[in-house]
Amino acid sequence: MAETDTALIREGESPADDESGDVSTDVFGRAVVPEGTESAEPEDLAPVLEAVCYALNRPLTIREAAEIMGVSAAAAQRAADELAATLRGRGVMLQRHQDELQLVTRGEVAWAVHRALNPEKPSRLSKAALETLAIIAYRQPVTRGRVEGIRGVSCDAVIESLERRGLITEMGRQDSPGQPHLWGTTLRFLQIVGLERIEDLPDLPEGVTVPDIDDAAWDVADGLLADDEDDTGDVATDEVANAMASEDFAAP
Repeated sequence: MAETDTALIREGESPADDESGDVSTDVFGRAVVPEGTESAEPEDLAPVLEAVCYALNRPLTIREAAEIMGVSAAAAQRAADELAATLRGRGVMLQRHQDELQLVTRGEVAWAVHRALNPEKPSRLSKAALETLAIIAYRQPVTRGRVEGIRGVSCDAVIESLERRGLITEMGRQDSPGQPHLWGTTLRFLQIVGLERIEDLPDLPEGVTVPDIDDAAWDVADGLLADDEDDTGDVATDEVANAMASEDFAAP
């Protein structure tokens, strides 16, 4: 074995420079996954995942979490389910959106964190942005043309603004003429409205629905409304927006 390799192994076997003082590392200086971790129960992996999310302080995917913990993606998913259940009723929660995870402050106690951090006051979303965001949240994945069909107005600028703020993102293309973009909400959206998952969106008030419109009522190719478009979207989407977020709702 080369002298340099021996030195690396010795360095890995001696964690004296590590702040914790008890982390075994491999020849590359990365912490070794403890034996038995791969077959550990979800309740044993949940605290590990919690620590990883806390330390990273950013969204991470299930696959990334699995690689860090040295387990399968399925085991990481079970650990996420266990952690989310454990944290219910606590000051923090595990937000999950598609395959992303992030440990965040629970909405009910956000006021205290806001007072502690005293962040710069964010700009508020316009009524048009709130209505558009509400439609996308409750109808996702949805095309711009369908949003315009519901609202009765062009949504180009509003959708561009929501995407720039990180509240919506392209989720793919619709299998139809022109293959229009399909839009959906993001993990950032969940952070703003204080939900764990998109499935936790509040039920709409009785009698209120997100209006729908037949494909024939809007032009897939360019998103223009058809001449016989029924202009009934504004009142209903107003109520949907109010159900989704109070007038204190703000975007970063």
